[in-house]
Amino acid sequence: MIVNIKNTTLSINSKKILEKINFRLVEGDMKFLIGKTGSGKTTFINSIFGNLKPLESEYFEVLGFDINNIDDKNIPYLRRKIGFVFQDFKLLNDRNIHDNLKFVLEATGWKDSGKINNRINEVLDLVKFEALLDKFPSEISGGEQQRVAIARSILNEPKLIIADEPTGNLDPETSSEIINLFKKLNKMGTSMIIATHDYNLILKLEGEVFKCENESLFEVKRK
Repeated sequence: MIVNIKNTTLSINSKKILEKINFRLVEGDMKFLIGKTGSGKTTFINSIFGNLKPLESEYFEVLGFDINNIDDKNIPYLRRKIGFVFQDFKLLNDRNIHDNLKFVLEATGWKDSGKINNRINEVLDLVKFEALLDKFPSEISGGEQQRVAIARSILNEPKLIIADEPTGNLDPETSSEIINLFKKLNKMGTSMIIATHDYNLILKLEGEVFKCENESLFEVKRK
């Protein structure tokens, strides 16, 4: 089981955002999260990532970690098992592509420079990034930046990828390329939770769709 949430209420500053939610994600699952701005999507994602403790919860487990009782010292170990893809890429603008990825590996305990370089080349090849590695984020396109961001998310071979509006800043053609990349990663066994307003993305990928609305999280039928 990747994520198992039962009868859980999430709040911010004592205000209930999502109440009595239930959600399960097994290995290889892809699930989508939709809802208006402010409906609770980000709150839900933050809870899975360990950024937010539940107000009330019968059960909340992510990748073997009990979120209800997780110590602060163990949160980094949880996050190393999760890859995160952002709408605005969040690459470090003061270093080139190679050093963006090197920074993540070194921060998670990699020390051998040869193994670091090999892993960087492996993930960039997987996402079909073809620009020069000495280029800075500002020197490559949005689609290329998102490919690097996805490569960054899989550096440590996570069991789960969470993508927050991953096609939000991309044109339709580039979005289609990113969708195909998500298909590829999912077929390799990576579980995924994708928060999105892009219904084209949902239509082109398989998986259950959940909606945040009126303090609830519930499955909706595909159109």
